[in-house]
Amino acid sequence: MRKNVIFAALGAMMLTAPAAWADLHDQIAVPELMSGWRGEDGLHHAALAIDLAPGWKTYWRRPGEGGIPPVFDWSASKNLQSVTVGFPVPNVYELNGMRSIGYTDRVVFPLSVRPEAGDQDITLNGDLLIGVCEEICIPMELRIHATLSADARTPSSAVQVAMEDHPMNAAEAGVSAVDCEIVPISDGLRLTANINVAAMARNEVAVVELPDHSIWITDPIVTRSGQTLSAEVDMVPGTAQPFALSRQDVRITLFGGGRAIDIQGCG
Repeated sequence: MRKNVIFAALGAMMLTAPAAWADLHDQIAVPELMSGWRGEDGLHHAALAIDLAPGWKTYWRRPGEGGIPPVFDWSASKNLQSVTVGFPVPNVYELNGMRSIGYTDRVVFPLSVRPEAGDQDITLNGDLLIGVCEEICIPMELRIHATLSADARTPSSAVQVAMEDHPMNAAEAGVSAVDCEIVPISDGLRLTANINVAAMARNEVAVVELPDHSIWITDPIVTRSGQTLSAEVDMVPGTAQPFALSRQDVRITLFGGGRAIDIQGCG
């Protein structure tokens, strides 16, 4: 359902694109599957690289107002239990008063692939829907096919580098406290997260997420007082009513100075 909705949105964006651009898909975003290796615990470490044409960008999992998040579908795969997609540290873009978060040039998503049978090969068939933008945005559907061999045991340096490109967690970033103030509003909740952490840059950006992506969350209003960064958002569900919120479900990502901090849960 979510895949169909996003693809419909991308199709609508395509209406304004010159017809000739439809022939450039193979040049705008070129996927490459790095097959990686099988760990002793049965988990297979791989990566998906996308090379983008000059001037084009694609998006992070929460892209802001000016972008479309990637959607991964691995359902056609064989001997596959699960795939966890990692997101490298993205860039934050500001254009015409709109913020988007994503990648240019080349992005490599590390993949943690869990087979159903750890001693057998995995046939990985992926269908990836992304939005790519230059002056306008167009949809891209990338198909990935690879065999992940159970006998591949030598770690790949390229995949290892991709695995290391990720936000710091709260402990690594020296976050000493994360407190959330939650109050009901007429159509949902207002959450203010107060995070005790050293400043990352002059202009810091925050993103607040919940597991339920149907809940609309505003771009945070970010302020700082000394060691405390505050991020305030409104959360509005489809019912447009206050709702029960688990503080441990709140995920906050901070960006600044080319770095990112991934914070899970708040007090």
